[in-house]
Amino acid sequence: MAAQDHYKVLGVDRKATAEEIKKAYRKLARQYHPDKNPGDAKAEARFKQVSQAHDVLGDPAKRKEYDRALVNPFSGAGRGGSGQPGFDAGGFGDILSDLFGQARGRAPGGPGTTRPRQERGRDLEAEISIGFAQAVAGAEVPISVPTYERCPTCNGSGAKPGTSPIVCPRCQGRGVEAEGQGLFSISQPCSRCGGAGTVIEHPCTTCQGQGRKRTVKRYRVNVPAGAREGSRIRLAGKGEPGRNGGPPGDLFVVTHVQASPVFARKGDNVEVEVPLSIPEALRGANIEVPTLSGRKTLRVPPGTRPGTVQRLRGEGPKRFGKAGHGDIHYRFVLDLPDSLTTEQEEAVDGLAKVFNGDPRAKLFAS
Repeated sequence: MAAQDHYKVLGVDRKATAEEIKKAYRKLARQYHPDKNPGDAKAEARFKQVSQAHDVLGDPAKRKEYDRALVNPFSGAGRGGSGQPGFDAGGFGDILSDLFGQARGRAPGGPGTTRPRQERGRDLEAEISIGFAQAVAGAEVPISVPTYERCPTCNGSGAKPGTSPIVCPRCQGRGVEAEGQGLFSISQPCSRCGGAGTVIEHPCTTCQGQGRKRTVKRYRVNVPAGAREGSRIRLAGKGEPGRNGGPPGDLFVVTHVQASPVFARKGDNVEVEVPLSIPEALRGANIEVPTLSGRKTLRVPPGTRPGTVQRLRGEGPKRFGKAGHGDIHYRFVLDLPDSLTTEQEEAVDGLAKVFNGDPRAKLFAS
């Protein structure tokens, strides 16, 4: 079973930036998501490949170690040295991060036992799209998240039920071995266990010795009132399960808010563009304006200029993650017709006679 090239899976260059990798993953994840391809086994398999590739390349530390494994011809990657049918290069970062005697320690019980180090599961990130009204009032939104779960057959050990991993006889559980080159000795991942320190002689047939399997979990996310574009909601313990009994990671849900035809979000506040007729701007008026919960009456003072802003304090959306509410800003603009009727032209001529003088004269006074 050949290991997949994560860069080819995402369709990016090996020098791609983190943002390019994230963009490529999001595009492919949307294309092959199980919710968009119900019953399509090929799409689901492709979706799992894409998710696995992002698991590695989306983590700076894992990507660095993965890149190192790709260019290191004697790293042991791809040999299946752990006794498994194959070796997934995507998990090699997990091995390298635990090298040099820190990954697997001998337990006091004797040479045949091991004490694997517990590892916290990876944090995950998912995205949801909600309407403007949902963002303002809060909502409960369903979401599907590709992740791993502990193998139910071996309970995460990777070994066939009734068996256990044993200390690697080649490296004696250290996970590394020294290769002499003249006066120098180079430490490298153990060629037998691939750096794990243990060997699975009888892999679990369900997970092929991985101790976990790919799955898609479904949750209902409580979006707090006041969420905005890019808000991050943390679901503690909903990330990937930890290894060797370690705690699970967290799930971070990023919100994308659809635009409102009336309200424009401006930080903690919202803004509304309110058209005024020429008589209303000149003489002043009482006008009705929309709020997030209905309507209110505003007093427009005489001589209101285009661009003038009135504010309703505390009438805006709830501040996300803060106390209180924002404001609503009403920005006035003049409602001018595209063309004038004969009656309107006569009225404008009359105004021109009354409002005489050149308003631009002061521009040339100097």
